[in-house]
Amino acid sequence: MAETAPDAGLTASLRRMVAAALELVRTRLELVSVEVEEQFEYAAKLLLWGAAAIYFASLALLLLAITVVIAFWDTHRLLAAVGMTAAFAAVALVAALTVRRRLKRRPRFLAATYGELGRDAAALNEEDR
Repeated sequence: MAETAPDAGLTASLRRMVAAALELVRTRLELVSVEVEEQFEYAAKLLLWGAAAIYFASLALLLLAITVVIAFWDTHRLLAAVGMTAAFAAVALVAALTVRRRLKRRPRFLAATYGELGRDAAALNEEDR
């Protein structure tokens, strides 16, 4: 009977180790799912508000352009139309550059998960030394 006791202790230790590893994997997968959900929610809100902004800004700019051209109809209607077009093009360029800058500064996808996995690996490496 003395021979079975070390085997039972080793088996129990292995089971605890596997259970701990599985719990660690489960926790990391939960973190991944939370981050993916957050990214989807962020993208959906961004698309919705972006579409609303584009629609209403376009409508306002169209009405502004018509108003300016009507105001200068008798004197400089062509100059007014070209000026409005140039102003719209400048605003479009600024908006495009802003979107480009924001896309470059967005947080890395699953950044928290990568960080946690890196800390896990570092902790395991510390234990091996």
